Amino acid sequence: MACPCRCVFRDRTKNSSKDDRAMANWVTFGRFLLLFVLLGIIYSGVPALQLVNAPLTVFIIALDGVDGWVARKYNEESLFGATFDIAIDRIVETVLWVVLAHLGFIGVWIPLLFIIRGNLVDAIRSKGAASGTAAFDMMQSPIGRFLVAGRFMRGFYAVLKAVAFAWILFWQPFPFLAPEFWANYGWFCVGVGTALAWASAAICIARGLPVIIEFCVNERPGAPTGRG
Repeated sequence: MACPCRCVFRDRTKNSSKDDRAMANWVTFGRFLLLFVLLGIIYSGVPALQLVNAPLTVFIIALDGVDGWVARKYNEESLFGATFDIAIDRIVETVLWVVLAHLGFIGVWIPLLFIIRGNLVDAIRSKGAASGTAAFDMMQSPIGRFLVAGRFMRGFYAVLKAVAFAWILFWQPFPFLAPEFWANYGWFCVGVGTALAWASAAICIARGLPVIIEFCVNERPGAPTGRG
């Protein structure tokens, strides 16, 4: 007969391993908490403190790669983890676009575009998640896999948004910290920020269309079921 102590030990070890597998999700949740720290700094009204805007923004977005690395290294990849990661990504980018529009740094159409595109894509992906299919595994066409699921495009898109957010927020305190510099070169800083925001919006559309188009094609009456 097995020793009760050994059974208890095995149960505790099993529970401990389950807790360890949540490490990547804790990293993802940490990004969510840091977002509110960033918002507090942005709206603090303290120009010297707002110099932290850019590096903190980059750090929050860079953690998106860290949680993925942790998940792969410790074999924590799961449907929940992938869905949770995408949800936090969406929250971070949507909140930052809305904040930038609220502060007058970009047009309000940009956050509206991201919100509409995000809701459409998330609604489609929820159907795949219900059947056990991860978001990026839903893409079937080569162009869809490249734009939506491809590691290069995902990385490029993340870097582009990170640069856009960091660039715009970096200059937030300069009208107060360096008014003469801002009077002479502020137009250039604003112009670059606008260009980065527009480029991010263009990639947002380019990565959202394949998801919507493939869904409409696959769901049309008489369409073959299953992945091709």
